[in-house]
Formats: sequence, structure tokens, C-alpha cells
Amino acid sequence: METDNNTQTSAFFLLGLSKEPELQSLIFGLFLSMYLITLFGNLLIILAVSLDPHLHTPMYFFLSNLSLVDICFTSTTIPKMLQNIRTQSKVITFECCITQMYFFILFAGLDDFLLAVMAYDRFVAICHPLHYTVIMNPRLCGLLVLVSWLLSALYSLLQSLMVLRLSFCKTLEIPHYFCELNQVVQLACSDTLVYDIVMYFAAGLLGGGPLAGILYSYSKIVSSIRGISSVQGKSKAISTCASHLVVVFLFYCTSVGVYLTSAASHSSHSSATASVMYTVVTPMLNPFIYSLRNKDIKRALKTFFRKTAVKDQLS
Repeated sequence: METDNNTQTSAFFLLGLSKEPELQSLIFGLFLSMYLITLFGNLLIILAVSLDPHLHTPMYFFLSNLSLVDICFTSTTIPKMLQNIRTQSKVITFECCITQMYFFILFAGLDDFLLAVMAYDRFVAICHPLHYTVIMNPRLCGLLVLVSWLLSALYSLLQSLMVLRLSFCKTLEIPHYFCELNQVVQLACSDTLVYDIVMYFAAGLLGGGPLAGILYSYSKIVSSIRGISSVQGKSKAISTCASHLVVVFLFYCTSVGVYLTSAASHSSHSSATASVMYTVVTPMLNPFIYSLRNKDIKRALKTFFRKTAVKDQLS
């Protein structure tokens, strides 16, 4: 098989979710709608948290960061996909592919770390309520977010640099709608053994670490809730964790489901279709999950829209 050095690789071809021409308009409309809902919903969360002083707490600080990351996460893949459908082109340059891969891994890692940080915040709030304001001070909150960014950036940089060292075959068709890491690596003609070892070790360490932190935090939370005597106290404690638990369930179950589906069916198309759940659907649902049963968010949004309506009437 002929090979080219990776520096000579000029472009990849993203095959997308379907090869059927009649489905392209439907896919375009569906993904554009989901992308706009994701942007609008997460921007509202950020707006509510930033404008309402009552929401300037650690929990909502982390939530606004998660919303920002979700916006960036979907923006790394969907716009390019929509552009390709609109222009009827499947080409993505090698440089753009590596860049897309870098930012996709970066924001996926940030989602992972922020969910763990939010679990720790709930652990402190429920298990150590009297010391909550002392422990979760602004300095620690900022430090936790900063460390999450640094670790995600380093992990993403490591994966991207490893891919840059690979040589690729003549066939550069990616059976996906974005430059997914595993799909790109499968196109390499050079030996990927060392890369696979590093990739799975780093993924296990940085992916399993936050998950272990989430499980530990909630094991302590469950023990603490069981010790609460009043039904009202238990209900209040559970309600503060419900939204976060739903988001954690969606993120991990869908992302793990992608790899299980791919491994079971040995189909790249199945993997691409399944990945829509955690790359598009989950970021779109997060604002609804956090706002529908959250009185503070709904109050802040109602106040904002009421003030906006009054200003419009006066002007």
C-alpha cells in the first residue's frame, strides 16, 4: 500500500451521516435547528448567571462555564458539517482537521472535568454545609476551572501531536461528519501501536479520573442523605443534585454507548450516528435540564425579559 508522509497530506474527505442526496436537506435543517437551540439555550444560562447577583455562587459559576464549553463543543463540528452540506463538498484540509480534532478533544475533556468539579461542589454543599462558603471560596472555584482548562489543553495537545507524527494512506475518507480521533488514526499507514498505548492510557487516566471523582462524591452524598431525618431535608438535598445527575448520565452513557455500538457492529456509520447523541443532543438538552426545575434560573430569566420589555416600550 502506498503511503504519504503526513506533511504531504493536503485534505481529508468527511463522508457525513448519509450518502443519500435526498436526505441532505433534512440533515441540514435538523442539525441547524439543534445548533441554534444549543446556542440560544446555553447563552440564556450564561446571561442569567452573569446578570443576577443571586446566582453569583459556585454552583452557578460552574454551570455557566459548562454552558460556555457546550457552545464551543458543538461549534467545533456542526458549522463545518453544515458548510459541507451547503456547498456539497466533503473536503476538509489537513490543517483544519487537526485543528478541529484538537478543539473537539479539548472541550470534551472540559465537559468531563467540569462535571466532576460540579459533583465536588454538591458534595461539599450537602456533606459539609456549614463550611461550604469557606471551602468553595472564589479562589478555589477559579483554580478548579483553570486546572480543568490546563489538563484538557495538555491532553488535547498530546493527542494532536501524536496524530501529526503519523503517515497516512492514499485513501483519506473519514466515515464521519467531523475529524473524530479514532477514525483519523485508522487511516494511518504507519505503525500506531505506540500511539494506541499512549492514547488509551491518557484517555483512561483523564477520562476515568473525573468519573471516579463523580462516583466518590455521590457515594458520600448518598450516605449523607440517608442520615437526614426529615423527608423535606432529603427531598431538598436530592433536588440540588438531580439536574447534575441527569447531565452526567446523558454525557457518560451516550459517549460510552458510541464506542460500544461501534465495537459491537464494527460499523463506522453506526459510530457516527451514535456520536450525535453526546456531541449534539446532550449539549442541547443541558440548558433545559438545568432550567426547567430550577426556580432561580427561571426567576432570573423572567426578570431579564421583563426589564427588556419595559426598555423596549420606553424606547
